[in-house]
Amino acid sequence: MLVLQILAALVFGYLLGSIPFGLVITRAAGLGDVRRIGSGNIGATNVLRTGNKKLAAATLLLDALKGTVAVLIAGWFRADLALYAGLAAFIGHIYPAWLNFKGGKGVATYLGVLVGVHWPAALAFAAVWLGVAFLTRFSSLAALTAALVVPVFLYFLGHSDMALLFVVMTAIVYYTHRANIARLMAGTESRIGAKE
Repeated sequence: MLVLQILAALVFGYLLGSIPFGLVITRAAGLGDVRRIGSGNIGATNVLRTGNKKLAAATLLLDALKGTVAVLIAGWFRADLALYAGLAAFIGHIYPAWLNFKGGKGVATYLGVLVGVHWPAALAFAAVWLGVAFLTRFSSLAALTAALVVPVFLYFLGHSDMALLFVVMTAIVYYTHRANIARLMAGTESRIGAKE
């Protein structure tokens, strides 16, 4: 029975996470396929490169809510199912079946999962992200730094199970940002608000 519940949480989380809101929103707004501009990504940072801040904010919010909703609904049935659903939503956003497994980089959904499982850690993530983004204007560097802080924060608060989950998710965030890391090191990374 538990195995079936975990499987259901994983499938539910994945399906919810795989909704490509950035693509849907930009197409609905008549801006075409967001994958054809900037980084080719469907996330909020690339949507911002269309010049439409409202659409970028909506994408950020909806991509985050995918993670939060997955966690809250699965957790309502069983508390331990929340982490499974959250991880699956995060994976679904990055590897959606409907887009040939080419989705976003996972940062907004990562934050949304964090809001659902431990909101103080989400506040820590947001504070670090905002601080680094303000100082450097690099969205990627802000995300990478904030994601690195989260597992440590959770571990020192005594949430080792959550910390382990976010170690895995942070590693995936670093993997999805490997091109950004290379550009940061080369000094060619785009800054927040820059059009490509």
